[in-house]
Amino acid sequence: MSQPVQIRRRAWITIGVAALLLVLFLQLAFSVHRNSITWDEDDHIFAGYMSWKHADFGLNPEHPPLVKLVAAIPLLNMPLNVPVLQDRTFKHEAFGDGKDFLFKNDADTMLFRARMAVSFFTLLLALLVFLAAQEMFGTAAGFIALALLAFDPNLLAHGALVGTDAGLSCFMFAAVYAFYRYVKVPSAWRLIVTGLATGLALAAKHTGILLFPMLLLLAVSEVVRNGRATEAPGGVRASPAKRARQLAVALVAIGAIAITILWGAYGFRYQARAEGRQMNPPLNEFVQGLSRPHEVRLLQTVARFHLLPESYIYGLADVRIMSDFYTSFLLGKVYPHGVWFYFPVAFVIKSSLSFLLLLLITIFAILARRLTAGREIIFLTVPPVFYLLVAMSAGMNIGVRHILPMYLFLSVLIGGATWSLIQRNRRWAYVVVALLIFQAVSTSRAYPAYIAYANEIWGGPAHVHELLSDSNSDWGQQLKDVRRYRDQRGIKDCWFIYFAEGVVDAGYYKIPCRPLPTMDSLWMEEPLNAPPAIDGTVLISAGDLSGFEFGAGSLNPYEQFKSLRPTAVIDYGVFVYDGHFEIPLAASISHSQKAQWLLESQRLPEALEEAQQAVALAPDAANPNALLGDVLSAMGRLNEARASYQKALTLAKTIEPDFQVGLAKELERKLAVPAR
Repeated sequence: MSQPVQIRRRAWITIGVAALLLVLFLQLAFSVHRNSITWDEDDHIFAGYMSWKHADFGLNPEHPPLVKLVAAIPLLNMPLNVPVLQDRTFKHEAFGDGKDFLFKNDADTMLFRARMAVSFFTLLLALLVFLAAQEMFGTAAGFIALALLAFDPNLLAHGALVGTDAGLSCFMFAAVYAFYRYVKVPSAWRLIVTGLATGLALAAKHTGILLFPMLLLLAVSEVVRNGRATEAPGGVRASPAKRARQLAVALVAIGAIAITILWGAYGFRYQARAEGRQMNPPLNEFVQGLSRPHEVRLLQTVARFHLLPESYIYGLADVRIMSDFYTSFLLGKVYPHGVWFYFPVAFVIKSSLSFLLLLLITIFAILARRLTAGREIIFLTVPPVFYLLVAMSAGMNIGVRHILPMYLFLSVLIGGATWSLIQRNRRWAYVVVALLIFQAVSTSRAYPAYIAYANEIWGGPAHVHELLSDSNSDWGQQLKDVRRYRDQRGIKDCWFIYFAEGVVDAGYYKIPCRPLPTMDSLWMEEPLNAPPAIDGTVLISAGDLSGFEFGAGSLNPYEQFKSLRPTAVIDYGVFVYDGHFEIPLAASISHSQKAQWLLESQRLPEALEEAQQAVALAPDAANPNALLGDVLSAMGRLNEARASYQKALTLAKTIEPDFQVGLAKELERKLAVPAR
């Protein structure tokens, strides 16, 4: 091929890649502009800002700082009102102050700037996918992979949100791709790039730590695959033993570089907080919440010798603690804990039909030996399979976004497999193009509510709330369209059961509806008054409608709405009902909340009155009966307290007992104490 032809070809390739990246960017920009803030974003943005301004890495330790730092860069020169820290527990501090930080400033501008900064990771990962597919299988394969990713609904849903998933996906893929290039042609530069990418993945999300076993598995597979002597660069033949030693040294070097990068992300400082501030609660106390003693000992040892930054250790503990108590919602059923089959099912629901069909075609191409690139197949299958297996055992079933890195590896593999089929039979090109077009159409139909995407077999976005919850369908992102709905219909009097209540200020979006209690409003200790009955328009988020946070069946104060036909549905995630509704359990929750505060303040007569009202409204609920027992016990009325505890224990063991195990154990402990 002549040089002018090569130049023209490179120019057209560059134009094609740039065009697809532009399409991806525009989809991200327009969708996030239409959507309001989601559950975690104010927390992330505030933590990133405080890390820049005060070197404070203790406000959001459950996630490493890289993505938060990038998100906060466009805000650094803005004149902002910054809330004064109150030394609350770290999550209440970050979420409470994060809420004030955004909504007492120009939240829309701040959020859009931060989101556009984070979209850099998505554009970079898309470019890396093209480059990897091009290097492994050819330019056409690169375009297939890039086109598939540019219209992937899950990437569009989370690619510009201020969260850690796109950043992790970018650098996890970059690390594996860099390691692939290293094992092909070892060099110091390629080794350094692998270490840098691995370190950036560690600094993006705690699951970046999975890169170490991934790279080890890939190194082992490289030695096994080349069981016979291999040809090293320069024509020198290297024995398997020498190859194994070379890769072992490389892995050690990669690990050393990566850990150095991680320390750099924390300013090469062990302490999580600066300016004399301490973690609340302290690290040694916090790790006691881990359910596995060996993990407590491990993290205490790492902390004792300062092997990792304090904030990073704290985050590792938090991730494990959170995974122990998360409930799950899958196929319309609430589970009291994680279930191993959650992610495979969620993957089938949330992936486009085109992606699933192309994946099946890819499996066929590999099994039929139409694709025989052994090393490439290993590098593109081992990481996603390993990642999926870990996710299935982790117990944190709150969104397919947690397995987002899988889509990158599989897109490259699909590009390689389909191009190999096209080269053998051009008719395959029509199949691939048709499926890519179908994916673009299917995904575009969900705009701007990409978070709520489900493929056509499952009924599309309109039915995803019946199958999945949390960041799969409703992450609180519908407030702008809720406002439009209210304005168009002139609704003046309404009630709102909002998924992100407590961490998001719905009033900023000019939604004057009276909020009703949710699990998150209780966690944020937001005082809300719920009457026993309400009239008029009621808005309820899909996440609260599912009941996955309060629990199944009668534990959900809004269970009745599941059987009612909504007046309207906003962005597939907020359901509108009109009429008269009895909500005694929600009212009981409000009185219980007041009783708890009064009890903590030792205002016992008032606490007793509120607790008794809570029990009167929900006599068959275990929690208000247990709380009444606490108040009576504090007043010295021990026999009455034991009677309340016993009733609560009976209810906890007979009404949805799988969701009340912790409460039952606590009540048994209280009843085991002899009356004085």
